[in-house]
Amino acid sequence: MDFKDYYATLGLTKTASEKEIKQAYRKLARKFHPDVNPGDRSAEARFKEINEAYEVLGDPEKRRRYDELGANWRMYEQAQQAGAGAGAPFGGGWTFNFGGPGGGFRTMTEEEMHRIFGDQDPFSDFFHTFFGGGEPGRRTRAGRSTRGRRGHDVEQEIELSLEEAYQGSTRRLSIKHDGHTRTVDVRIPAGVVNGSRVRIAGEGEPGQTGAGDLYLRIRVKPHERFELKGRDLHVRVPVAITTAVLGGEAATATPGGRTLKLKIPQGTQNGQVFRLKGHGMPTLRTSGEAGDLYGIVDIQVPRHVSAEEKKHYEELARIEATKHSAA
Repeated sequence: MDFKDYYATLGLTKTASEKEIKQAYRKLARKFHPDVNPGDRSAEARFKEINEAYEVLGDPEKRRRYDELGANWRMYEQAQQAGAGAGAPFGGGWTFNFGGPGGGFRTMTEEEMHRIFGDQDPFSDFFHTFFGGGEPGRRTRAGRSTRGRRGHDVEQEIELSLEEAYQGSTRRLSIKHDGHTRTVDVRIPAGVVNGSRVRIAGEGEPGQTGAGDLYLRIRVKPHERFELKGRDLHVRVPVAITTAVLGGEAATATPGGRTLKLKIPQGTQNGQVFRLKGHGMPTLRTSGEAGDLYGIVDIQVPRHVSAEEKKHYEELARIEATKHSAA
């Protein structure tokens, strides 16, 4: 098993400040977030690595212990190759050399591991082996380890309307386990898209020391007007033929019910696309950021005209015919 360089994962050196660590994490997490890269397995794996690195480096105490481990990694590796049992279960914990007084190995108990790293589950074998404590345990579908301490995580698909995904919503779910049914109200944050996973802590299967988590896998129903592409929304905007010719404004709405004015230049063509920046789907966990709304011009040709309108259209047709004959 190779040593994981969490600093390299975040593109930093060991001298990085807390502020630099946080800035690097936010930048990379935004870039590789599964919501931004739907279906991209490599981006999902990178996102997990980034979160694991920040889980350690973002906490001063965890970072200190990680630095101590890194400084003694070669000693641990040599001891393991020599059959010293480093890293093997011993007395309910794991043996490590953290360079304490007098050198040698000492045992870190399950309780100590829990105190240091809280109830966070590991992401990689490296994290689990050195900071997870206990025996490796089994993995759930969500990839989290139970380690004999907590219940299984549960994953469930939930279907939302585009309006619910755009604005956020509250759903009452019925959860069944061992013949018993309980209801739970869950809050779906604004900005979820197809494939998003919402974590509801403690609502999974019961365990020895606590329940697992419930993960809701989001599916957004197709909308009759809006088309969702990533975080961008596309909508056809009805435009009167006179507005397309002379210029003016056309109204469109967001899934949240807000009315927007789209400026239509003179001579706009049918199917022309205009971008309304920042009016698409909100971005999860990043306040104030959103995709874009793309308005596709749909010029409306009147099916019925009054006698006066017909007279003006006939006059326009005469002018057009004269113009073309002169050319």
